[in-house]
Amino acid sequence: MVQLGKSDLQVSELAFGCMSLGDNQKHVSHLLNKAFDKGINFFDTADLYNKGLNELHVGTALKDIRKKVILTTKVGNQLRPDGSGWDWNPTKDYILKAVDQSLKRLQTDYIDLYQLHGGTIDDPIDETIEAFELLKKQGKIRWYGISSIRPNVIREYVKRSNIQSVMMQYSLLDRRPEEEVLQLLQEQGISVIARGGVAQGLLLGKEPKDYLQYTASEVAKEARAVEALAEQRNCDAITIALSYLWHHPVVASAVTGIRTEEQLDEALKAWENKVSLSNEEVYALSSQIRAIHYTEHR
Repeated sequence: MVQLGKSDLQVSELAFGCMSLGDNQKHVSHLLNKAFDKGINFFDTADLYNKGLNELHVGTALKDIRKKVILTTKVGNQLRPDGSGWDWNPTKDYILKAVDQSLKRLQTDYIDLYQLHGGTIDDPIDETIEAFELLKKQGKIRWYGISSIRPNVIREYVKRSNIQSVMMQYSLLDRRPEEEVLQLLQEQGISVIARGGVAQGLLLGKEPKDYLQYTASEVAKEARAVEALAEQRNCDAITIALSYLWHHPVVASAVTGIRTEEQLDEALKAWENKVSLSNEEVYALSSQIRAIHYTEHR
């Protein structure tokens, strides 16, 4: 287990991303309880996923082991009454109302980590922070963080708030956080929860395609490097892809989106077979293709 930021939360290095679980409660309960039995204690959902039903299914699945797990959900995307989509709403009033709905669906009286599900530099950031701090005082949440890839937003929360974590996209095909954000967070004792570590499967042999600012040929080159090192280290490509994330000391946990038992087994195997990469191996993996940078939200 790894300490999340400066909090008292001890989380597994592998987190279960619940977004794509579907509507079969029996299936959801089986997967989440199997994950817990195998050592995963960190489960990630959001009020937006499946219009709230994901929280409901996750809460039902974890009800009997609630006090043994770290449960995180997210807020900020307000569903429209007509079901046509959602709007961004990081206001204090909305967050204070939304948390009660999440608690009800999750069938719990507290959320271990409550995350802002996005954020822009034009938000009423101090108001958002006030809401989280009030919820902490009320005991409805234990800690809070943000889910954002935007350096300008991350810097403001680092300066103004008591966030314990930032969830962000990070992989060998998205090393933008390495430019400045990872070091900043490490210096401040704030943990990273890494998502997208296998880059939609592109690092695991999926048909190469253009990705972010990379061409399909660059994607293929990086995937080949991952596969080559996996062969050398006698493990699977997913083990190398996730071990690259765990190599950085600021990364507390890698969130892997899991929908099937096969995906759960694959992720558990990668964690169980986690390899300690040498600095030379890290350099070899990260120097295959050019570094890309955030062009907006700097």
